Amino acid sequence: FFRSLCSLPVTTQIFQRRAFSGADAINALRPFYFAVHPDFFGQHPREREVNENSLKRLNGYLENIQKPGVRTHKPAKLTFYVRETVKKDGQNESLVSDKNELPNPGFRSVSFTLHSRDVLSTVIDVLRSCSLSMEHLQSIKSNTELAKAFQGAGDSLYRPIKWDKTYYTFTGFRDPEQELEQAKHVEPTLSSWLRNNKAEAAKKQKDSLPRREDLKRLKDALCQKLHLTDIRWQRSWGVSHRRCQLQSLSRLSQQSPESLHNLQGYILVFSDQSGMNACGHVMLGTMDVHHQWSKLFETLPSYQALLQQTEWLKERISLLLGGIQVVHIEGLGPILSLEDHYSTLNAFHKRLLPQRPALHPRSLQGLTMTLENDSSSPRLHELGHFIIPVNCDTSKLQAFFKSNAQEARSRTRSREQLEAEEVAVMLHCLGQLSLLSLRKEPSITSRQMIPCCQRLIEERSPAMQGLRLCISHFYSVMQDGDLCIPWDWKG
Repeated sequence: FFRSLCSLPVTTQIFQRRAFSGADAINALRPFYFAVHPDFFGQHPREREVNENSLKRLNGYLENIQKPGVRTHKPAKLTFYVRETVKKDGQNESLVSDKNELPNPGFRSVSFTLHSRDVLSTVIDVLRSCSLSMEHLQSIKSNTELAKAFQGAGDSLYRPIKWDKTYYTFTGFRDPEQELEQAKHVEPTLSSWLRNNKAEAAKKQKDSLPRREDLKRLKDALCQKLHLTDIRWQRSWGVSHRRCQLQSLSRLSQQSPESLHNLQGYILVFSDQSGMNACGHVMLGTMDVHHQWSKLFETLPSYQALLQQTEWLKERISLLLGGIQVVHIEGLGPILSLEDHYSTLNAFHKRLLPQRPALHPRSLQGLTMTLENDSSSPRLHELGHFIIPVNCDTSKLQAFFKSNAQEARSRTRSREQLEAEEVAVMLHCLGQLSLLSLRKEPSITSRQMIPCCQRLIEERSPAMQGLRLCISHFYSVMQDGDLCIPWDWKG
């Protein structure tokens, strides 16, 4: 397709590209939307958020290059998590296109920068960067008349689910229509955006103050009454929603106090599912009823036994692999249940026993690794931990660890230094700007957060005094008055 396109006269290429409409783009990007749509990442909040933000920027880019008279376009750097699928014969593919393919829960990260000035080139760049098939482009008609004829059909191919506004308030998810509307406007400077939105944020923050105080009172009272170490939330639910969850737990403690005595010493997490996660925290599904919560509390002793078996497996694997520690890093992947974590560890341990790598008992001490259930090769994460597939060839692990151990230690030290610097600069920013609170979205890295805070300190905007600030990828005023600003805000 590319060879035939490049062989056409320049004027013909220009005509075809200009005639390639927005409806054609939607049709051509069907495989891409299927592979990255946020609705398919419900169990992966970090990846869902990255894809939501990148889709917003891609849609804005496509809209901008179709505007008449616009000759220059700012390059767009995008990152997507692309869903992986696997055929029945075991070969990996990037999307499901026929009945002989089955979905695979894995995904891969893809980053690329768009420089194209026309719709067709942009579509080709996106598909090629994500390693998606482009054969279907040959069947897409590019002349204006056919584009108009297929306009209705093209639009019907990509129809996101439209939820009622109360859905986003209840679940804590972001409203894509609202974000898309925000993306259509030119990105403002920080000072102008604060000037236009501080009054609204201040009002919402003032209105939420009684709810915040009640939330803190309920949390402290339940932690003391149930002897909990802490109460946390998986998602960024609003104050009202979190308060309702605590009130529900408080009612259960009054109606059936005997069912909660097993909670002593645990960290409680309000989540999308009930059970125990890989870190040993008790998860309460926010959609479950009291009966299901009570049943979970009764089974906590058996969960504790499974947690001890999990820790034993980690110790055995560490002894077999030179002292490296098996960890599960919260925030870098989906919520992992304790049952699934144990199953993964057990399967990997059984594979290690027949072919024990000849590693010195302390050669990998101080390093960490995570296990994942996919068929990819072992690799070293940018944060310094090894990512090892459960079904990898264990006979090759020794050489892999030895050749990457020094780089892993270097990345680990760098990560620790960045994290320490991030904590210090956040505390300094909190004090210098007189903020009530300062936090960041999970998808914001230390390398993004540190310069953001440093620039905020240099800016020293008096409009920020007394605000609750969240560093994100976009501007927004949250329902409780928290202000979200992009980490790369314009001065």
